[in-house]
Amino acid sequence: MSEINRAAVAHLARLAHIEMTAEELDKMAGELDVIVDSIKSVQEVARPDVPATSHPIPLTNVFREDVVGETLSQELALANAPDAADGRFKVPAILDEE
Repeated sequence: MSEINRAAVAHLARLAHIEMTAEELDKMAGELDVIVDSIKSVQEVARPDVPATSHPIPLTNVFREDVVGETLSQELALANAPDAADGRFKVPAILDEE
């Protein structure tokens, strides 16, 4: 078991300006204790001769050439639009201008 107890959680809560009830302190102490113990078990498995990895498989970006395909004309794209103006979709304003 780690050294995360109710007093340590209360101290951290004060530092973070978080109000916690007695029940929350007890619950958080238990949860943080389990988390810290889990991290310790991972640290025990870590070996200094094995380099750290961010992903188990090397990843590379695969790009393809841009190919222009069949596209809609502006008129056809706007044909079923509920509202259009000046060749563009017209949508209701969601932000007020100030």
